[in-house]
Amino acid sequence: MHPSNKGFLRRRLKEKPILVVPAAYDMVSAKLIEEVGFEAVYLSGYGQAASHLGMPDAGLMSFPEVLERVRHMVNAVKIPVIADADTGYGGVLNVRRTVREFEQAGAAAIQLEDQEWPKKCGHTPGRKVIGAEEMAAKIEAAVEARQSDDLLIIARTDARGVIGLDEAIRRGRLYEKAGADLLFIESPQTVEELKIVGQSFRVPLMANMVDGGLTPLLPAKALEALGFKMVAYAVTLLLAAAHAVREVLRHLKVTSSTEGLTGRLMPFQEFDRLIGFPEVREFERRYHQRMRDIGEEI
Repeated sequence: MHPSNKGFLRRRLKEKPILVVPAAYDMVSAKLIEEVGFEAVYLSGYGQAASHLGMPDAGLMSFPEVLERVRHMVNAVKIPVIADADTGYGGVLNVRRTVREFEQAGAAAIQLEDQEWPKKCGHTPGRKVIGAEEMAAKIEAAVEARQSDDLLIIARTDARGVIGLDEAIRRGRLYEKAGADLLFIESPQTVEELKIVGQSFRVPLMANMVDGGLTPLLPAKALEALGFKMVAYAVTLLLAAAHAVREVLRHLKVTSSTEGLTGRLMPFQEFDRLIGFPEVREFERRYHQRMRDIGEEI
């Protein structure tokens, strides 16, 4: 974790306005989130599975693969990284290792959910959840495993789409009692349900705005008024990028030329700067000069 991020999320969730966190699907999108000025980045499980494997978010990415992505994203940006750790990749022992490894990698928060493994995207059918008591034990294990309270434990329940809202609320309260720092009730299906969720807990709440998903898309200010402290946009950038790339490819297929695409492409020099080449060139220049200086000293 970048030194300036220690304790940031815990403090920020006590403040206004609501914390808006776009999800990154790779390291370039994470750097763009930071460049535009957002305060944190969400490492989306859906986006990582799509960009890393080219496959759906159906429990197909392994723990080492996700951990590698966490490390890369933490190194790519200076803002806090909120990491989706699915179910913790097993039981309480697995959760303990997952939390420790993610914390060492620099994650500022880790999200754990109560689905059965293999899990599925929270806005798709076919999900199943484990027992609430088992998940509460996993949250307790996560809290015990972390080395610092600066790492936030986010407890997510998918019970709304499997059993119903009442069970999702019951589980949320159980996970709150187990020590979760932030609760994420996945896929409320009406504004009234969002309102009920927003009034049901003492710890901060996270909303998830999935374009084309099951939850009504509300502005951040409206979610804040309902009681939410953080809102993630889990697939917005992924869908935007897929649409833009496909349109450019269609143009290239028809015309066999990039003529006419200037306004739809980031200038090469701008991307060069975003990805960090100026710093690389300056670093190499300094050490080439140092080698010459050493030669002269001899």
